[in-house]
Amino acid sequence: MPSPLPSRSALSFFSLSICALLLAGCFGEAARPVEITPEPPPPVMVPQLPKIGLALGGGAARGFAHVGVIKMLESQGIKPDLVVGTSAGSVVGALYAAGHGGFELQEMTFDLDRAAFADWQFFGRGLLRGEALQKFINEHVGGRPIEQLPMRFGAVSTRLRTGEGVLFQRGDVGLAVRASSAIPGVFVSPMIGGEEYVDGGTTAPVPVEYARQMGAEVIIAVDISQPVAEAPSDSTLRTVLKTFDIMGNALKVNELKLADVVISPNVKGIAATDFESKQRAILEGERAALAAIPKIKEAIAAKTRLVPAVAPESGLPPVPTAPIVMPPPSTAR
Repeated sequence: MPSPLPSRSALSFFSLSICALLLAGCFGEAARPVEITPEPPPPVMVPQLPKIGLALGGGAARGFAHVGVIKMLESQGIKPDLVVGTSAGSVVGALYAAGHGGFELQEMTFDLDRAAFADWQFFGRGLLRGEALQKFINEHVGGRPIEQLPMRFGAVSTRLRTGEGVLFQRGDVGLAVRASSAIPGVFVSPMIGGEEYVDGGTTAPVPVEYARQMGAEVIIAVDISQPVAEAPSDSTLRTVLKTFDIMGNALKVNELKLADVVISPNVKGIAATDFESKQRAILEGERAALAAIPKIKEAIAAKTRLVPAVAPESGLPPVPTAPIVMPPPSTAR
């Protein structure tokens, strides 16, 4: 006897059940969200300029040439991050670090002569006490200590007891400049912390190495020395200053090799005591700096590097780093 066949209604129910299961499976898979972890975007790179240091050498009245150099650098948009000076270089460097621009410095020179620093004494180990210079500097930096100046500043002096070079980066600006400029036999050696200090030109006539120690990556050195004149010196002061020229010319050779760019204004014929030639010295500083601008820009470009940009603190939400959840694909046909 043949097996009974299922009824049409049973087959219909069975078919509908199978279809329902298949459709449920399809829609169940489609309903699951797809998680995609995106690759982080490449960082935005921006140029980072190197730290520029200005090393200003000594040279008494020839130091007015530093003013011309600063004027020209400013006109070309080149602003040092730090300045370090020896002797006359510390005088100009301190005023510059205090916020006085090139033109302001030039205006100061109109009233600046030997009388401004002439606090003579007739007995002792120097002709000038140096207190007038200290007062002049402190008045023009607003009485601020070195560490509060707008630009990083250092003054180079020499500890008399040991002969070591010393870089002043803190404390009384005027006193540091006075110590840096204390030519033995001309200025009384100031006492700082129980030690006597003399002119920084005895150890670092152009303080390139100290600029490097302060963190400069591109160093612009300004050398205002001149070849030693063969003419005889006609006074004790000129003899002392000539001796400094002889010593400085020997010391500066290795120092200048460490600079990226050396600016040497043509100050030939300008004596260390020749305050009347200050305008010529400023002009020579401008000319020499202008000629060096291409080398300075080349040195800056060579040490400029690309670094990831730092997002400003704008209050915007951070870029998401969690996986992004995509919506399920559409099932519409």
